Amino acid sequence: MIARHIPIVLVAAAACGEARGMVDASTATSPPRPEPCVRVEPGASIQAALDDVSTAAVCLAPGEHRGPLRLTRAVTLWGSRDAVLHSTAGTIIDVTAPHAAVLGLTIDGTGGRFDMLDGAVRLAANDTRVEGVTVTNAVFGILVERASRVRVVGNRIAGSRDPATGLRGDTIRMWETRDSIVEDNTIEDGRDLVVWYSRDNRIANNRVFRARYGLHFMYSHGNTVHGNLLVDGVVGVFVMYSRGLHITDNVIANAAGAAGMAIGLKDSGNIYVTGNRLIHDTIGVYVDSSPMQRGDRVEIAANVLRLNDSGLVFHSSAKDLAVTDNDFADNGTQVRVDGGGDATGALWTGNYFDDYAGYDLDGDGVGDVPYELRSLSNQLVARTPNLALFRGTPALALVDAATHLDPLYQPAAVLIDRSPRIEPRWPTGKVP
Repeated sequence: MIARHIPIVLVAAAACGEARGMVDASTATSPPRPEPCVRVEPGASIQAALDDVSTAAVCLAPGEHRGPLRLTRAVTLWGSRDAVLHSTAGTIIDVTAPHAAVLGLTIDGTGGRFDMLDGAVRLAANDTRVEGVTVTNAVFGILVERASRVRVVGNRIAGSRDPATGLRGDTIRMWETRDSIVEDNTIEDGRDLVVWYSRDNRIANNRVFRARYGLHFMYSHGNTVHGNLLVDGVVGVFVMYSRGLHITDNVIANAAGAAGMAIGLKDSGNIYVTGNRLIHDTIGVYVDSSPMQRGDRVEIAANVLRLNDSGLVFHSSAKDLAVTDNDFADNGTQVRVDGGGDATGALWTGNYFDDYAGYDLDGDGVGDVPYELRSLSNQLVARTPNLALFRGTPALALVDAATHLDPLYQPAAVLIDRSPRIEPRWPTGKVP
C-alpha cells in the first residue's frame, strides 16, 4: 500500500513545484510595446497623455510613477515590468472606455477600502484588456464589472498574505461579465477568484496558490473551467446556483482544512466534471442538492480522485447523476453520503476502486462481479458526525470487521457499480 502512494505524492509535489516556479514574474513574457507610443518619464503627468485624443498609446519609462489613472477613451497604457505605478488610495487604474488596454507594467497599491472595492485595475467597458500586468499590495486585484468580451490574460497577482484569508481582497472579481477570457494568470495569497452573475466565460490555464476559493461561481451559467492548477487553498472550485458549467482537466491539490474540498456543487444543474485530477484534498467532489431542477444532469466522469480523506461526498441521497470511468484510490473513504442516505440512485459504471475484491476471469478489463460499497462505520459517522473523531482508530475498524464476519450486521449498500474497471486510468508510476 505504501508503494502505491509514492508515485502519487511525487507527481503532486512535482506539479506544485513546477507551478510555484512559474510565480516568479521575471520569467513571464511582457506584451510587446505598441507603436507609435508616447513615452512618459517618471514624475511627468500620465493622465495628460492619456487624455490627449491624438495619442493612441502611452508608454511608461522604467521607474516610479504615480496614480490613480482613468482611461476614458480607447487608449493603450503600456509599461515594462520595471515601470511601477503607485497609489495610496482608491482604484489605481479605472477603465471606462471600450477598447482600452492596460499592458505589461507593475501596479503597487498600498491603500484602499474594502467597502469601495478599491482595486489595482477596474474594467467597466466592453472589449477591454489587462495583459501581462503584475499586481502587488492592492486590496482587490482586477475587477470586471458589467462588461463583455474582456481579456484578463497573463497577469501575476500577489495578495496581501494576511493570515486570515477572509480579510484579503479578491484577486479577480467578475460581476455581470459575459463572453470574456481569464487565462494564464498566476495568483498567490488572495481571497477568491469570483465569478458572479456572469455567463459564457472561459477561465483556463490559471495557477492559483493559497486562496480561500480558487474559483467561486454564483448565478453564473455556461462557463468553462479548463486546465487550471489550484494548490494549497481551502476550496478549489465551488459552484452555486449555476447551470451549464464544464469543469475539465484541472489539477486541484491539497484543498485542506475542515471545509476543504476540490470541487463543490450546490443547487446547480447540467454540470460536467470531467478529466480532473483531485489529489490530497479533504473532499474530492462534494455534491449538495445537485442537479437542482428536474431534467438537469450532473456528470462526474474520467476524473482521478486520490489521497483524499473522502473521494466523493453527497450531502443527501444522490439521484440524476452519472459517476462513470473515474479512479478512486488511496482515499480514506471512497464515497460517503451524509445524513444516512445512499448513492444507489446515481448511475455508477466503469469506475476503478482500489479496494475492489472481485476478479476478471475473461480478461476484458471489467470486473465479473459488481463493486459494492458497504460500510457500517461510514453510516454511523454520517448519522453522528462527532464519531468522525474516531476515523482511523481500531474502534471503527472493528465495526467494519464485524460486518464481514456476521451477515446479520451487514449494512445497506452505499453504491453499486456493476461494471467496475480492473485497472486505473492513471497506472502506478505513470503521469497522465
